[in-house]
Amino acid sequence: MFRFPAQLYPIADADSCDDVVTLVDAMLAAGVPLLQLRAKSATTRDLVDLARAVKARTDRAGAALIVNDRADVARLIGAAGVHLGQDDLPPAAARAVLGADAIIGFSTHDAGQLDAAVRDGVADYLAYGPIFPTRSKTNPDPTQSLAALAAVRARCPRPLVAIGGIAIETLPDVLAAGADAAAVIAAIARAPDPQAATRELLALARLTARRFPAGS
Repeated sequence: MFRFPAQLYPIADADSCDDVVTLVDAMLAAGVPLLQLRAKSATTRDLVDLARAVKARTDRAGAALIVNDRADVARLIGAAGVHLGQDDLPPAAARAVLGADAIIGFSTHDAGQLDAAVRDGVADYLAYGPIFPTRSKTNPDPTQSLAALAAVRARCPRPLVAIGGIAIETLPDVLAAGADAAAVIAAIARAPDPQAATRELLALARLTARRFPAGS
């Protein structure tokens, strides 16, 4: 069964920074063992080139790369897996593309979607949110809150990552609510020093997870 290698799940979003490859370098220098590449506005050709450049870096660092949305690109570049949204390829179809060993994540935005994904049983982990208001999506789904996160945690047997507006001030509350990991975009990409921000978030996530083990 898949387990998050760290309680911080950084997302390198090409639309949230000037140079996503430099951002990836900062994340890897801080020691992240897994990261997601997201480039929603990129053409397929540009995404493949970008994903290959990032994959070379994660390979050198011994980290795993998850590609957002595109199972075909993940397979083409040999990524560890894919993260899918509600409007993307269904998890079962992505599994057919990527094989049994790939990591498949799936986004859910309310309790009904999460329950359906649990019943489906294909995704290795589920994402839930946005927990807080976020600027990383043009039309974000309704905010779910920490109380909603705790409620779905109680009935989610899969590893669960919280996403949406999570910052260093709120990360402990997210993990205390039961998330196995916290996905972070802006708190790293928009920080004055992304490497230092990643390192600080990693350390805080580890410390908090020891106090509030997921599912406890």
